[in-house]
Amino acid sequence: MTAEPLTADLGIDRLLSSEAVRVPLPTPFGVFDVHAFERASGHVYVAMVMGDVFDGDDVLVRIHSECLTGDALGSLRCDCGIQLRTGLRMIAAERRGILVYATGHEGRGIGLVNKLRAYVAQDDGADTVDANVALGLPIDARDYSEAAAVLTELGVRTVRLLTNNPRKVTGLRAAGAVVTSVVALPTAPHHRNLGYLNTKMRRRDHVRPTGRRVQSDQQVEPALSLDAPTDVMALLGEIRPRHDRPFVVLKYAQTLDGRIATSTGDSKWISGEPERVVSHALRAACDSVMVGIGTVLSDDPELTVRMVAGASPMRAVLDTDLRIPLDAKILGPESATTVITTDRSDPERRRLLRDRGVRVEIVGQDDGRVSIREALASLRGNGVESVMVEGGSHVITSLLSAGLVDRIIVGIAPILVGTGTQAVNGLGIRTIASGIRIENRTVLPLGNDIIVAGDVIPNR
Repeated sequence: MTAEPLTADLGIDRLLSSEAVRVPLPTPFGVFDVHAFERASGHVYVAMVMGDVFDGDDVLVRIHSECLTGDALGSLRCDCGIQLRTGLRMIAAERRGILVYATGHEGRGIGLVNKLRAYVAQDDGADTVDANVALGLPIDARDYSEAAAVLTELGVRTVRLLTNNPRKVTGLRAAGAVVTSVVALPTAPHHRNLGYLNTKMRRRDHVRPTGRRVQSDQQVEPALSLDAPTDVMALLGEIRPRHDRPFVVLKYAQTLDGRIATSTGDSKWISGEPERVVSHALRAACDSVMVGIGTVLSDDPELTVRMVAGASPMRAVLDTDLRIPLDAKILGPESATTVITTDRSDPERRRLLRDRGVRVEIVGQDDGRVSIREALASLRGNGVESVMVEGGSHVITSLLSAGLVDRIIVGIAPILVGTGTQAVNGLGIRTIASGIRIENRTVLPLGNDIIVAGDVIPNR
């Protein structure tokens, strides 16, 4: 027995209206057929359709609540923008599905200004539920009957719903939509939205919105796939920025004999794919990822988030003389980039970078190189709370020598290469007792590799 489309018996006929407009919309995910519906409520519903969905069963559908701050402005306080783009990718991958963008759902239905007021309450310590209550606003004022009506007008019969929210499933079913299954849509958490995501799980019964946790007491399968949702906050630890610098995390992969590259400079790939997935999730959890110019010149990294569904951090490069090539991948448009240099650099080259939308910061020097302390202070002054340093060895050594590292995360691969590049060079330590210690350790087997993470206790 096949399911019937949404029917007038359920009261949806009062919501139906003719389309306001239909037009093809090319996007980075493919071309969607966009249907715009104006409702009596005054809200507009934009349905992005790919493939043949009329009289369709098990159509992959995402009902996406409007979120200007997350969707358009890239806010890290929520996961909305990542979910929007991931939903479109998943629909495009199937070549069939619908994303319904629901205006009027901003801030779970309280509107943009009230949502911003709720942010103020959250900054004072309230969670996202209590913030609404404190303002005398409903916890969730969204109604899904108009979204269900849109699906009816598109001829959809049954739905596989992309959501972590059980109330969205209940709301659509109450409005007559036939939801046959639910497809979770977790994202890699950022340290700024972790509390928000945990509140959705704890107080709103969402399916774990941060994905699968990476914990020290469990083996994670090697088959972590592209876009696997991965919660790595147990590795990252508690983010504690200081007034004069961000929270600093060192992250690198090395061989069993302590090399981050061979004698010829080869470093791809020391670790296996599961460890690299975790590395991308760690990037997604931080405000910034930083490297020295040597890493840019030797590896030409992108330093974006690609192997998980998460936000790419701001990229920072320490470059004393501004040697960075203008075609370096790290200058690409996928994320913002800051180049931290000194007054030794060429002013014309600074101008060329700024004309391309690259921020250039000038700081002082230590021993003829960019001052690490001033570089971190510059990032903190620009609002960066957490920075993950991925190389190279001079930057890693300088940070450890200066006592500027809060957390270290090392992926260790079961490979021996002999002579090569060390991650850490001379620290001036003469006795084991005066060495830099790691506390609050997490040790995680990951495929063939092992990750060791812990808080750095400076030598005394």
